[in-house]
Amino acid sequence: MSTLKLIGTNLLTALVTAAVTSVFWLFAFNAGSVEPGAPAQEVKGQPKAPPQPQIFTGPTGLVIPVAGMRPEDLIDTYKQARAGGARVHDAIDIMAPEGRPVVAAAPGKVEKLFFSKGGGGITAYVRSPDSRYVFYYAHLRDYAPGLREGQILKQGDPIGTVGVTGNANPAGPHLHFAIHRMARGETWHEGAPVNPYPLLVGSGEAR
Repeated sequence: MSTLKLIGTNLLTALVTAAVTSVFWLFAFNAGSVEPGAPAQEVKGQPKAPPQPQIFTGPTGLVIPVAGMRPEDLIDTYKQARAGGARVHDAIDIMAPEGRPVVAAAPGKVEKLFFSKGGGGITAYVRSPDSRYVFYYAHLRDYAPGLREGQILKQGDPIGTVGVTGNANPAGPHLHFAIHRMARGETWHEGAPVNPYPLLVGSGEAR
C-alpha cells in the first residue's frame, strides 16, 4: 500500500511539474511575440538615421542641385573673375557642407563622368533629353552609388555629394554648377555657357 501511495505521489508531482513548466514556457513565448498586424516595437538603444535634407524646386521648375538649399540661399557668381582675372566663372558656386547630397537639377542622360585634377575634380555631365543643354556638376566628393555613363536620371536623382576635389578651396566646400547650351554635334565639354542663377531663383532669363 505504501508503495502504491509513493508511486501516486511521484506521479502527481511529475504532472504538476509538467503543468507549471508548460505554463512558464507558454507565457515566455507569448511575451516575446507580436500579434499579427500589431505595430512593430521600437528597438531601444539603436540610433535613428538622421533625416535627409529636403530637395527644393525653383520657380522655373529646375531643382536646386544641392539638397537642403533654397533659391534664396543662392548667390550669383556667374560673372566673377577667375584665374587672376583671366576669365569669368561662367557658373555658380553653391556653398554647402561637405557630403551634402547633390541631385539632378533636371532630367537627362549621364554623358560623361570625368576627373580633372587641376580643374573641376570629380565631375558629372548630364545632357537634357532634347540634347540642347548639358548640366555640369563639379568638385564632387564622390559619385552616388552605381552612377554610370549612359544612365538616365530623373529630376532630383542623386549624382554625388558636395566636396572640394580639383582646384576647389578645401576651406569652402561647394558645388560648381554650370549649364551649357549645346549646338548640334557638340560634345560634353563644349557648348555656350548659360547663367544658372536666374533659372534657379525664378526670373527665367538665361544670359
